[in-house]
Formats: sequence, C-alpha cells, structure tokens
Amino acid sequence: MAVNSRSSHPSPGGLSPLTDRVLFMDGEAIILDKPAGLPVDPPRDGSLSLENHLTSLAFGFQRWPVAVHRLDRDTSGCLLLARNPKAAKRFTEAFEARQVEKSYLAILDGIPIETSGVIDMPLVKTSTAETGWRMGPGKGGKSAITHWEVLASRDGRALIRFRPETGRTHQLRAHALHGLGLGILGDPVYRTAKPDKSWRDGMLLHARSLSLPRAGKPPVAATAPVPPSFADAGFADSEGLDATA
Repeated sequence: MAVNSRSSHPSPGGLSPLTDRVLFMDGEAIILDKPAGLPVDPPRDGSLSLENHLTSLAFGFQRWPVAVHRLDRDTSGCLLLARNPKAAKRFTEAFEARQVEKSYLAILDGIPIETSGVIDMPLVKTSTAETGWRMGPGKGGKSAITHWEVLASRDGRALIRFRPETGRTHQLRAHALHGLGLGILGDPVYRTAKPDKSWRDGMLLHARSLSLPRAGKPPVAATAPVPPSFADAGFADSEGLDATA
C-alpha cells in the first residue's frame, strides 16, 4: 500500500531521521522529502549524504533504493528512489521521455517584470579558475525549458512556481538568473547583481511535487510540505498560494 503523507510512516526504531520524511512508498518506489543541506551523491569532503541513510530506507528489502534523479544539496523536497532495478529502468526512461510532472517553489531575490512565462534557454557548463563551474546560456548548450508563474510578491521578493520540462543540472537556478534576471534568495552561485545580504538561512528552492505515471497502476506521486524557511522569508502562506493558483 502506498504511503502518501509523512506522518503516516513513522521511523522504525529511529534508525534514520529520513525514515520520517517518506511521502510515498510501495513495492517499486519511495518519494522522500529530502532536507536542504543533504547531498544526494557522496561529496568530496566526506560529509554525510543520502547514501548514509539507504540501509534504513530499504525498509526490509535486501537491495538499497537508488535515486532516479538528483536534487542539489541545498534544494529540499520530492526525491524519487527506485526499490528494484526494473523500476529504476522504467522510471529513468519516464524522466528521459519527459513524462514526469514536477513543480518547484522558490523565492526570488527581486520581483520579475512579467507574472508568468516560459524560459526556453539551452544551458552549457562553463568553468573558470576564479569562479569554478556553473551552468549558463551558450553555444552547444542542451535544451532546457521551464514554465514559471509568480504566486505572490512582497517586500521586494517573489514567490514563484517553476514547472520544468527538462531536468538539466542547475536548470532552475540558471534560468532564474539568466532568464528572469533574478537569483533565487540565498543562492550562493546564481545571485542577483545586488543580493539581499540580510538573508542568511540558505537557498529557498523546494521540489514541491512529483508525479510519475505507471501502466496499469496508480502513479507514483507526492507533495512535499513547504519548509519553515519560506515563512521566515515572508511567505507563511506558500502552501495555500500554491494550492489555489
């Protein structure tokens, strides 16, 4: 039976704090509400990553679940894990075929001129000795498409919903900066020209929902609660705005 809310699946024995963050689970899939600050892949500095929690997230299966896609270290929210190799293959194919519906919430460090639109901007990786690597527009870039809309604006900030068609590295962060001219609040790399230095509580980008269709079965789907940091930034009503927009 699928689990569709965090509170409905308590941690077995408290083995990992992530077991309390399971939003959906059945025999093929887990959707985890990944906390900001936890990398999916083991980082070079040897700090903890999702891998350190996979034993507990097996929930009795012999195999560890595997992440089907990636979220940046500082991005929170819906992360899909496959519980067996066949499911992993099907889910990966669904992502590649753009069959997965995803929505993200973010708070921008500024207010866009328009209220909605589509950013169709191919992205390419560049690297310099001074700034390291990052994604941006350029020749030879891979297709990257993001639908967006402003849900609310207050005190020089905007709550925005992103619906990406593609899943390029740093797509939403790069599209916010290069497509809208505004960085996501707290983003240390893709920053607005004059960033809000009063905000020091991390990047406000949250993978709000994910839905993946399955033939002959209900979809793998979940919605992750908005983290408290959005309220701290002036948008305590983010969930309501997202639900009614």
